[in-house]
Amino acid sequence: MALLLALLAAIWMLQGLGPGNRGFILGLRATKLAALVTVAVAVGVSTILFQTVAANRVLTPSIMGFDALYVLLQTALVITLGGAGLVGLPPGVKFLAEIAVMSALAATLFGTLLLRGARDVPRMILTGVILGVLFRSVSGFLGRIMDPNEFAVVQSVSFASFNRVDATLLPLAMAVTALAVAVAWRMSARLDVLALGRDPAVSLGLAHRGVTLAVLALVAVLVSVSTALVGPVAFFGLIVAGLAHGLMRTAAHAVLLPAAGLSAAILLVGGQWLFERQLGQAATLSVVVEFAGGLFFLYLLLKGRIR
Repeated sequence: MALLLALLAAIWMLQGLGPGNRGFILGLRATKLAALVTVAVAVGVSTILFQTVAANRVLTPSIMGFDALYVLLQTALVITLGGAGLVGLPPGVKFLAEIAVMSALAATLFGTLLLRGARDVPRMILTGVILGVLFRSVSGFLGRIMDPNEFAVVQSVSFASFNRVDATLLPLAMAVTALAVAVAWRMSARLDVLALGRDPAVSLGLAHRGVTLAVLALVAVLVSVSTALVGPVAFFGLIVAGLAHGLMRTAAHAVLLPAAGLSAAILLVGGQWLFERQLGQAATLSVVVEFAGGLFFLYLLLKGRIR
């Protein structure tokens, strides 16, 4: 998988490179390639982590409302500071503050939900979906009462676009993603125990509540990175998590985490190359991914493959 990703990256960088200003073109392509890989790794790893905590193969951070929570946070910032005030904030400081707030809110809201309702899967799914609808409804209500110019700022972060990448955030986003993935990797053994369920994990000496909240904080960080760079993606994580489980056929997180990140990167880089270079933007990758992910979600529900 790593070799396939390297091949796709080479094709992405070198295909159609003319005799003009190659340095400028390569710089633009490298920035977009780095953003795609960063988003892919963040989405893939966060989905595996969240499914481990939830003990459920259907749930993803986006389905449970993490992305909607991020959009609500952006809307609240625009309401409080105004569009000009939000744009005037230093990007790095704003990004780190958003990650901190997202982590705290996610640990409070979703940590309570998962710790109390992990044994009741239907109630957990329903509550998570309701929270997501609530966050989106509040964002929509706030959008209706704000100035149209400020609403445009909110709209820019409400829909996924792999063609729109904030290059100023990319170095910080890459560093934060690498740190979060490294922490998750170090927790692989504890994640394997956590996946056994609450009672077996506690009987084996795992601090279940503390590990669950730590994993949710990592998920919030990774979701914040991916959403800040390209916007919310609801079902992409479900696809790559399913690919990782299907290809690796193991429950070991030391294997699943890199497999999910690589699968996501291959799909994003290969898909963006296909739609951008071969099809001439005749279709949008985010729309196709969401459509395919929605079908896969329905398939998992109908087949009952939730664990």
